[in-house]
Amino acid sequence: MRSTLLAAAATCALLALAPAVSARDAHAVTPVHRTDHQGLIVIGHRGASGYRPEHTLESYRLAIRQGADFIEPDLVATRDGVLVARHENEISGTTDVARHPEFADRRTTKRIDGQAMTGWFTEDFTLAELKTLRAKERIPAVRPANTRFDGMYQIPTFAEVVRLAKAESRDGRVIGVYPETKHPTYFASEGRRLDGTPIGVSLGRKLVETLVAEGFTDPRRVYIQSFEVANLIELKKSIMPSAGVDFPLVQLFDDIYASGPYDFHWNLANGADLGAIYGGLPGVIGGIEADTQYLALAGEPALQWMKANYASGIGPWKVNLLPRAASPAKADADGDGNAQLATRNHGLVHPLLAQALKAGLVVHPYTLRAEEPYLSQTPTGINQSVIAEAVQLYGLGVQGFFIDQPDLGVAARELFLEASKPARVKP
Repeated sequence: MRSTLLAAAATCALLALAPAVSARDAHAVTPVHRTDHQGLIVIGHRGASGYRPEHTLESYRLAIRQGADFIEPDLVATRDGVLVARHENEISGTTDVARHPEFADRRTTKRIDGQAMTGWFTEDFTLAELKTLRAKERIPAVRPANTRFDGMYQIPTFAEVVRLAKAESRDGRVIGVYPETKHPTYFASEGRRLDGTPIGVSLGRKLVETLVAEGFTDPRRVYIQSFEVANLIELKKSIMPSAGVDFPLVQLFDDIYASGPYDFHWNLANGADLGAIYGGLPGVIGGIEADTQYLALAGEPALQWMKANYASGIGPWKVNLLPRAASPAKADADGDGNAQLATRNHGLVHPLLAQALKAGLVVHPYTLRAEEPYLSQTPTGINQSVIAEAVQLYGLGVQGFFIDQPDLGVAARELFLEASKPARVKP
């Protein structure tokens, strides 16, 4: 085996131990950048959210410096119609809004995609008001080291994220953006502001308007994703043609056995013309009902229809692709005395993967995370690092993945590509 392969394997073997030693220190490793990734990408999930509070410019900047090809902002709208990057429009878990007495009277309860949520919502704040808040770590129990950055960073607008990608595209590197429209039916049709007025904002239209205004229209640098279907079809059939652009669209899949696209439920409940909205899709999946799940979209006929009509790719939950079960006993993979690795892979690959690839769709599963609670074991009980998980997914044919620690995703890609080279065997 060539010496470079041994060196890469040794380096990545050490990196594989990083989650077990100290995930917060792994970003100190400088990734190696190839000039040819053979179409394989690394997507910085909410930036480098394993190391910085998510959806901040510092998180996105670190992801880029770690080697991510795309940075991923979730998009919601302010009261004055500006797109900002937040995991949810309810912001008490990701900002210090609760510590601002001037906004105490804006705490309320709303129904978002059928679920009651209590807190503060972006649609009740102007952009100027949101800019007075500061971000905080969303999951401090899992990422206590990130809390040292609490209170340091503002909420960025989508335009600011795009400008960062433009500014960091230099020295031969081109950075892309991978935005998600968050709760598009809520923002466009269902949701109301605190004063009772309809929100009435098309996230897809605002997204495209922002990209055009920023001159960020190269389709090789953009993927647009959503868990809903209608807004992606609207983007493909109406919004993008009107703007003179054509970006690849990615259909996200929540758990295929437990949930379905919210817009299916909303449009059905409100007597919408499903044929006008979805074209021939209802006929392909046997109709749209109140309990239609993502599983209906996971079959070969539906995937082929999606490819022919609006989608360039899918973003499935990784656990649907590689099913897991509870392991016989929890494992302490990182040696901290707290056993948190609790699942074991079945050894199966869901046919969704092969059928999507056959249909010509790219497959970008979510979300890879280095911390022990998110890891799993092989069917024979070997603890997997996030690098091992990523290499396995590349080997199965996925072309990219969303990851909270982009440097480890880059290391996995380097290991996979190097190990995929034919070995010179001495006679």
